[in-house]
Amino acid sequence: MHFLADLMAALGVVLNGIPQGIMAMGLGFAVFPTTFSFVFASAVNGFYGSVAPLSFQAESLALTGNLGKDIRERTSIIFGGSLIMVVIGFTGTLTKIVSYLGNNIMAGMMAGVGLMLAKIAIEMTKKQRTVGWISIGLAAITYLITKDLVWTITISVILSSLYAVKVEQYRAELPSYVTARKFNFLRPQFNLRILRGALGLACLNIGANISYGLITGQMTGVKPNPVNLNLLTSTQAIADMGTSLLGGAPVETIISATASAPEPVIAGIMMMLIMAIILFAGWLPKIGRYVPSTSIAGFLFILGAVVIFPENAATAMTGSGVTVAAITLVVTAIFDPFAGLVTGAVLKFGLPLLGLGV
Repeated sequence: MHFLADLMAALGVVLNGIPQGIMAMGLGFAVFPTTFSFVFASAVNGFYGSVAPLSFQAESLALTGNLGKDIRERTSIIFGGSLIMVVIGFTGTLTKIVSYLGNNIMAGMMAGVGLMLAKIAIEMTKKQRTVGWISIGLAAITYLITKDLVWTITISVILSSLYAVKVEQYRAELPSYVTARKFNFLRPQFNLRILRGALGLACLNIGANISYGLITGQMTGVKPNPVNLNLLTSTQAIADMGTSLLGGAPVETIISATASAPEPVIAGIMMMLIMAIILFAGWLPKIGRYVPSTSIAGFLFILGAVVIFPENAATAMTGSGVTVAAITLVVTAIFDPFAGLVTGAVLKFGLPLLGLGV
């Protein structure tokens, strides 16, 4: 019975990850190299007994797609961000950064990311207006009824895609390098846009690794929280570093229902291996031909505006330092997470030196 429960939990998370994998393909990321990120993370979790798996994460994909103008810049952003996170993971400074900045500023940054996702979702509707708004409408209705993100992404993506295929005769021709079953080395580039993107992605991952990682750990019911944040950060960074050099998509920390399974470590490993099989067998590109990237707009909107923003905004607006947290939120939403955190840090530590308190 344990095996069946573990398998059902794993399949539920896989179902949530497939549309985000399709989103990754829409941004130009190659499928085949990403297989080995899932295999690597599975091996690490099995060896160390970690309950926090990795998978496609809509937030990092949306941010990378927004900040990089083409696949070369996007993989360079991921590579640069992973270099930063490797240092943070191996030196154990993740929790120190958060304690240094404070929960208000970190929550303000994450709330700003929520608004960014909602804005990206609305902008996606400009590509395919009808499909996009159908996706958003279905996502809103589904989430209001179920309060479940798996059902939200499943219904909104499937039904809006069916409309696109049946009514608009949608068929996507993916670039050959996206579906190729071989490795193509992409030399990282460097420019100011890539540097900004790498720093922004690292800031997002700092917040996501702590919040999503610890939430996943809490779902196990084990106390103290069993998630090793430094191990999680190092695993995610190494996986992304390798796959980015081969044009693959990033895999990041997620809130995973596998943690509530009877054997959370095994369920998490099962989920990642199932995703690896789907990618290795080439099934995802076949599905992706019939799923427009705009179909995920509804999920992004609900994730950003309804799930991420309210909770983090409430935390940011509690206690002292509310003004600084609010400015962090706004700057993040307008620019990117790095700009938001830097602004928050400068204001938090700079204003008292000038004799100003907010």
